[in-house]
Amino acid sequence: MMLIRPFVLCVLVLSLCLGALTAPASAQEREVPYWATLRFDTVNMRKGPSQDYPIDWVYKRKGLPVKVVRLREGWRLVQDPDGTQGWIAASQLSPKLGALIVGEGNASLREDASNVAPLRWQAEPGVVGELMRCRDGFCEIDVSGRSGWVSQERLWGVGEM
Repeated sequence: MMLIRPFVLCVLVLSLCLGALTAPASAQEREVPYWATLRFDTVNMRKGPSQDYPIDWVYKRKGLPVKVVRLREGWRLVQDPDGTQGWIAASQLSPKLGALIVGEGNASLREDASNVAPLRWQAEPGVVGELMRCRDGFCEIDVSGRSGWVSQERLWGVGEM
């Protein structure tokens, strides 16, 4: 009995250590596709999943939503709002959700999730905001401290995958 107790204790400690080491890696593995945003003001998109590949595109738009379509080690194959695909280091992406105003003309941002709710302000196509929540075909976004509800049809970066 005295020899079994240290062996069981050793196995238990080893199991806990291995579980702790693998938890962060599995937490970073999400089912694709999923939405993410650019974490920094300048983010490089590459032709392949390593720094050995040439830079294909340089984004200068912190918070721009992208669709992650594939995972490879520390890299993510993403698609931007124009449909361009390339590889971005996972560290350059944020799990925060964002939205991009798309379509023709200004988008109305309203006080509530309704076309008849009072108008708060208008945003041009290309405006990027933080996605707060969605309901009834509208999403609330925050753009530099100003928030409002906009029709989900006018947004890229929202919706179920």
